Amino acid sequence: MKKGWIIALALLLLGALGAYIWYSRLKHEAAAEGGAYDNTLKPRLEMTRFAITDISEDTVRMNLYMLIDNPLPVGFKSPNMDYTFYIANTPVMVDAYKKPIEVKAGDSTVVMLPAKLLLKKLTKVLETLDRKDIDSTNYKMRTKFALDIPILGQKTFETTVDKRMPTFYLPKVKIDDIDFGKLGLKRTDIAAKVSITNRNKFPFNITDAHYTVTIAGKTIADGYQPEPILIKAQSTTPVIFPVTARPGKTLSVLPKMLFDKKDTPYEVKFRSKLIDPKNNPMIQHSKFVSTITGTLDDFKKLKK
Repeated sequence: MKKGWIIALALLLLGALGAYIWYSRLKHEAAAEGGAYDNTLKPRLEMTRFAITDISEDTVRMNLYMLIDNPLPVGFKSPNMDYTFYIANTPVMVDAYKKPIEVKAGDSTVVMLPAKLLLKKLTKVLETLDRKDIDSTNYKMRTKFALDIPILGQKTFETTVDKRMPTFYLPKVKIDDIDFGKLGLKRTDIAAKVSITNRNKFPFNITDAHYTVTIAGKTIADGYQPEPILIKAQSTTPVIFPVTARPGKTLSVLPKMLFDKKDTPYEVKFRSKLIDPKNNPMIQHSKFVSTITGTLDDFKKLKK
């Protein structure tokens, strides 16, 4: 009986020694890799990339892709993840990923985190970077999630990861002129002369462009430009979008267009997709929406 206890104790000690050697080896490998491992055996998070999916008048929507690596000998689960997104160390978005996350032992997974940024807050950050002439900045993610098993004695795991990437400035659309050509009862040819400003150090194409022209609250015309248009890097590119109003569309607003330009508001709604010639995943195939407003007095005299 006593001999059996000695054997059991010896096996237990051997198991503990083997576990220690295994842990020390993994810890040494983790320390050699550096980064988010921080010389400890724990889950590692990495922000692989982010992709802008939609730019509207009030918000910018994007997807953040997080790699979660689990070097532990056991898998873990988490019911959700809280995260805060920073640009240039300024928090621009707080949200929660409410789907369960599971990573098996010695495995990894990529989680796509949706993010919605308020345009006003983002614009302030970009203006600060622009004043300081900073063309690249840190994009940081701070995450927190509960675990179904304790890691290093804790069941709540928190970490911060960052990635330095080029600063992305949002395109700006300006209506330089709306040329109504010859106004008629059957047909009105309209040309919207537009300037698109790109402050980034890389060019991009706009494609699949749709636009509508509204005068005095009434939509009088719309148009579609399917061909890609190159928007040059760090410059303003002039573009002419042809639009043809349908017969009768302009009749109700014709007097205002001719004789009350100062008090006649216009609105041009523009939407398109952004395409990077070098397949930049940051903006590739993202939707871009812009609304430009003013009065007809801003433009040249209407042709009679």
